[in-house]
Amino acid sequence: MTSEYTQDELLPLSGIQHFLFCRRQWALIHIERQWQENALTAEGRIMHQRADDPFFTETRNGVITARAVPVASYRLGLSGVCDVIEFTSSPEGVKLPDRDGLYLPAPIEYKRGKEKHDHSDEAQLCAQAMCLEEMLAVKIPHGYLFYGETRHRVEIKLTAELRTLVQEMTAEMQNYFKRGYTPKVKTSKACRSCSLADICLPVLQGNVIAASKYIKHQIENG
Repeated sequence: MTSEYTQDELLPLSGIQHFLFCRRQWALIHIERQWQENALTAEGRIMHQRADDPFFTETRNGVITARAVPVASYRLGLSGVCDVIEFTSSPEGVKLPDRDGLYLPAPIEYKRGKEKHDHSDEAQLCAQAMCLEEMLAVKIPHGYLFYGETRHRVEIKLTAELRTLVQEMTAEMQNYFKRGYTPKVKTSKACRSCSLADICLPVLQGNVIAASKYIKHQIENG
């Protein structure tokens, strides 16, 4: 992995979730600049708009809450915005402007649905934490995912395995982006809820592949 990326080389941090969900979807959005909203992405966008208020901070029970905080990592080559960061008083924390004591940050990412079976949400949260660690020179042990469907907040341990996954995925994203590479279709159940299904056309492309094999078979065995 490149030791340091430039400002122009930073990729959207939120893309790591797209990349783990489907590499082709990520490429269509971030390389080919195609996007199509469906009901699921619209609900997610509205939820983030409610969470993201860059002019709002509050202190409650000793916890400082900041919203819509820009973050970046020149080691990972990512930049983005944390929905919410909670700063809790801790001897392992950092100094904040106009605040007494030290505070340990914990990113909170808001999601529309419920907990997933893959690690895409956890990876996005971990990437946010790794950006904060680089910016603030602090170690962040955990963060939180808040799911709108279940109205439940889940604590996520930022393990070495999760950090390695983030490093590997971001390096692969950078490689795809530099090559301008869009992977071919690999159909799965996830295609049903993909907002880019009409652009990606997984069913049509699948039929084209099947037809070409059929024609080849007819020629070779005719």
